[in-house]
Amino acid sequence: MCDRATFITIIIIKRGAVAGFRAVFGGREEEEGPDVESQGRTERRSDTGQGATSEKMLTNISNLLRACAHRHGAAAVVSARTYADFTTQATFEIKKCDVHKLDEAPATQVVMTRDEGLQYYRVMQLMRRMELKADQLYKQKIIRGFCHLYDGQEACAVGIEAAINPTDHLITSYRAHGYTYTRGGTVKEILAELTGRRGGIAKGKGGSMHMYCKNFYGGNGIVGAQGQIFETYNMAALWKLPVIFICENNRYGMGTSVERAAASTDYYKRGEFIPGLRVDGMDVLCVREATRFAADHCRSGKGPIIMELQTYRYHGHSMSDPGISYRTREEVQEVRSKSDPISNLKDRMLSNNMASVEELKEIDVDVRKEIEDAAQFATTDPEPPLEELCNHIFSNNPEVAVRGTNPWSKLKSVS
Repeated sequence: MCDRATFITIIIIKRGAVAGFRAVFGGREEEEGPDVESQGRTERRSDTGQGATSEKMLTNISNLLRACAHRHGAAAVVSARTYADFTTQATFEIKKCDVHKLDEAPATQVVMTRDEGLQYYRVMQLMRRMELKADQLYKQKIIRGFCHLYDGQEACAVGIEAAINPTDHLITSYRAHGYTYTRGGTVKEILAELTGRRGGIAKGKGGSMHMYCKNFYGGNGIVGAQGQIFETYNMAALWKLPVIFICENNRYGMGTSVERAAASTDYYKRGEFIPGLRVDGMDVLCVREATRFAADHCRSGKGPIIMELQTYRYHGHSMSDPGISYRTREEVQEVRSKSDPISNLKDRMLSNNMASVEELKEIDVDVRKEIEDAAQFATTDPEPPLEELCNHIFSNNPEVAVRGTNPWSKLKSVS
């Protein structure tokens, strides 16, 4: 039996936004190049002695890999620049969080390594491309039913993911495709679930709104505007539960802006007696640091904490919502041009010599191929048979026959 404070539970509340989360990326291996950089140094040495020898070795390895790739007709996966040319880590200024009933706040200067930056970039790009593919499949009537896309909000899922543990429990509402991936699902499983196929993460039975994997519970109801959330706040505070309540505030509840829905839009203060943070949810580093701060708060036995992540969804509420009847195209475009989480991370890495344009383009190409392969699987994998409709409901799969009759078997003509 583990101590209760060992794990934390994150509950993401719907409030003009939605839900989701998971834990660090350690659970999935990425297909990246050889970890040559890990043999390097965090500081550039002068071109003398051992430093020059090490840099020459890295350059030779880089050139050899490029030559081998071209020789076999493959796309070169190594930038024209060498690994030794890149900065292995850098310090960044991030926006200060607003705090409620807290004596301290998350740091405003944070360190990100090159490996972390490349990982965050890849996962956010993958989420973005996956959602755009889902949009395409829905318009082709291959995906049916409810479908709520997550593009624009990627920094929330990735930042939270980078700050907590795989053993932490994550509970989201319905906009959970991105969190399903960071939690451990694959793109194939997610797209196959959207198309209702046997290879889906819920065996093709849950669709967009009901995705699950270990320690991840997606697709729960909207509770942010209901009284139960305040009852939950009270119980969590009384029992000092290690819970992070996250309001993923994307400014709109369906087609209603937060200003029209709430007398006070300071959602991070809604717990009254519970500490709170208001975070720039479009900055993956800001989300990561705030989540680390919140997780440390919970694990130290101080009880629950609230985080409001200020973010933005690019698509409408669902696929039936064009997203521009209650907001202007100019508003959406302004957010895209000034606050896009992927573009901002890319600019940071390029301006701090942590990656090259060619290297990031290679990631983009790899991501697009993974998405296309997953879409091919999601459109060709068979649908689950009718006999499996009642499976995966109970842990012990009891017999579904009632008085000798299986209610899900096809009826036969008696004539």
